[in-house]
Amino acid sequence: MAKEYDYLLKVLLVGDSDVGKQEILSGLDDGSTESPFCSAAHKTTTILLDGKRVKLQIWDTSGQGRFCTIIRSYSRGAQGIILVYDITNKWSFDGLNRWLKEVEEHAPGVPKVLVGNRLHLAFKRQVAAKQAELYASRNKMACFEISPLCDFNIRESFCELARMALHRNGMERIWRTNKVLSLQELCCRSICRRTNVYTIDSLPLPPSVKSYLRSYALTSSQCLNTVLNNSASIAKNLKCKTATSYHLKHNVRNGCVIS
Repeated sequence: MAKEYDYLLKVLLVGDSDVGKQEILSGLDDGSTESPFCSAAHKTTTILLDGKRVKLQIWDTSGQGRFCTIIRSYSRGAQGIILVYDITNKWSFDGLNRWLKEVEEHAPGVPKVLVGNRLHLAFKRQVAAKQAELYASRNKMACFEISPLCDFNIRESFCELARMALHRNGMERIWRTNKVLSLQELCCRSICRRTNVYTIDSLPLPPSVKSYLRSYALTSSQCLNTVLNNSASIAKNLKCKTATSYHLKHNVRNGCVIS
């Protein structure tokens, strides 16, 4: 059976208690799965990146210190880490150093995204956005401020983390070549199939669109000519090699006329 996704990434949500990690998970579309054996709950969601389906398995561990052993076990197999703090709680932001140290010890080099939760309570802000951006830049992380209540920047933060994880694992080249074509490129391809470079000027289109179509048609025709020329040269070489091998096999010599 065909898979429902192209890539599977394990993501870990870390942060202090009451920073809203469950709020982030509850805002995702897919159904969650609770683990009955520990305090960690995971939820799966699928995002689309350049035509590739990336399935994220997001694990939420409790922020209490007595569950650090659980975090250590789950961080070893994680491909991405989201550090969550509450913008209305300065203490949750100050505790990020402890979580960052724990993650770097057991999952070094894993891509990380810093997320400031509860942006809808910005009038109670205790952590400035510039301060969070400086902290993220210093630790080589992307930075987002999100709001599960308004469904703001949640999907974007997961997409950025997935992009960083795919780039780290060397998969960026694979899904870049198969990216979904833009509507403009699809229209240009359809027009160029039914006309040529010389009849583009007669089309009832704006000059800027005609210029883009001419360049697109020339590029496409050059690529096609290159492919045809290469195919012709390969066929010619193959024909010569076949004739030479036939002469050698049957001991055929060219006749000569003595005048």
